[in-house]
Amino acid sequence: MNRQYHKWHSPTLSRPMELLVFGHAGPPALVFPTSCGRFYEFEDHGGVAAVAHKIDSGQLQLFCVDSIDSESWYNRRVAPRWRIVRHLQYEAYLLEELVSFIRSQNPAPTLAAAGCSFGGYHAVNLALRHPALFTKAVSIGGAFDPSHFLNGYHDRDTYLNIPMHYLPNLNDPWFLDHLRRNDYILATGEHDMCWNQNEKLARILQEKGIPVRLDVWGDGAGHDWPWWRQMAATYL
Repeated sequence: MNRQYHKWHSPTLSRPMELLVFGHAGPPALVFPTSCGRFYEFEDHGGVAAVAHKIDSGQLQLFCVDSIDSESWYNRRVAPRWRIVRHLQYEAYLLEELVSFIRSQNPAPTLAAAGCSFGGYHAVNLALRHPALFTKAVSIGGAFDPSHFLNGYHDRDTYLNIPMHYLPNLNDPWFLDHLRRNDYILATGEHDMCWNQNEKLARILQEKGIPVRLDVWGDGAGHDWPWWRQMAATYL
């Protein structure tokens, strides 16, 4: 399998950022780690091995990105306003630096965002906010309302980064038209603590006419890697 390590100093974040690329061709997918996770997490927990046959055959290329959750949503040492500002800086890094890098490596017309747990939030939120760039989102065990990290703080930026808040009120024809062309997959388990948020988000998307596939796995499926690996093999 083609495996590449990349690192550069991000001018957007003013810090070094690392990532791993798996594969040589096929539809590209940006893969987020779980809460405060690192770029190597998906490989370490068997996610890459679960889709190795697709990667080796040129049907999929993964770009596993680093997180800065500990500097944004999870950073209890700073005020909530700074947490959302840092998250927006992370989004700017993804859009201005990482997407350009992906396009330099893979000119495919599609681009997916994927992730497990809090990585599912990142994938879905980014794809919903930028539907002309991201044509698919795959959330595995995701949760989509991180407002509890903000200690009751709300402003326009927090509102526009919580899908459960902004989606019900979204009526912009441009956004809706692009969203309705794309694919959204919400996979969760019957014993997943995030199951309820997946049901709610799927319902909101359906009410907006946005195509969504909600799969709730049975057989005791919960919120952990043994199920997430199987889901990755199914949906990526």
